[in-house]
Amino acid sequence: MEVVKVENVTKTYQVGKVETLALNHVSFSIENGEFTALVGPSGSGKTTLLQLIGCLDQPTSGQVFINGKEVSRLNRNQRADMRRGTIGFIFQFFALIPTLTAYENVEMPLLLTGQGPSERRERVMQLLQAVDLADRANHRPDQLSGGQQQRVAIARALATKPTLILADEPTANLDTNNGRQVMEIMERLNQETGVTFIFATHDPRVIKYARRVIRLQDGMVAENGALEKVSVGD
Repeated sequence: MEVVKVENVTKTYQVGKVETLALNHVSFSIENGEFTALVGPSGSGKTTLLQLIGCLDQPTSGQVFINGKEVSRLNRNQRADMRRGTIGFIFQFFALIPTLTAYENVEMPLLLTGQGPSERRERVMQLLQAVDLADRANHRPDQLSGGQQQRVAIARALATKPTLILADEPTANLDTNNGRQVMEIMERLNQETGVTFIFATHDPRVIKYARRVIRLQDGMVAENGALEKVSVGD
């Protein structure tokens, strides 16, 4: 089943009188359970594409489908509903709420869905155990390392059992060891839960974890295929 379908998508930005072409007639689809890397140098369109798939923005032309539903023409409230129920996000800078504990950060999406206290607790602790942080449940972000913060962010992204996780440069602010741990956890959770992962990166050390690579260059798809068939150097 296609979780994501991007069909002839173009995205332009207007700043004053200057128009910038970020994506140029991009098309591809991603099946349920894939572990896919969007790769390419800075400015190639990776983040723009994730924002369109994640219902954070709309294309200038073309269509984006999530689980068979066209999301590219939804209004702001409809896009928010789609994000809340279907898509989890992992950001480069973790985006945790600094005044909340790891437990409370993971719990936050569940509060928005109206789950009861016992259900929330069971789900949160299950996720913290899955990212090896159950013993850090009561620690705030400033009491955690960067790698631990990103693992909390992974648990939070999975809280509502989304079908799709989007990760934008998830290891960019981590050292080699923490970056490896984060990728191994994401890979394991993909295999155990079947949730689809799409992650944007330009780091060859991260790309090697992907089972499929979509390479962007100048806003267009330059290569699309299994990792062993696609070059990983920028």
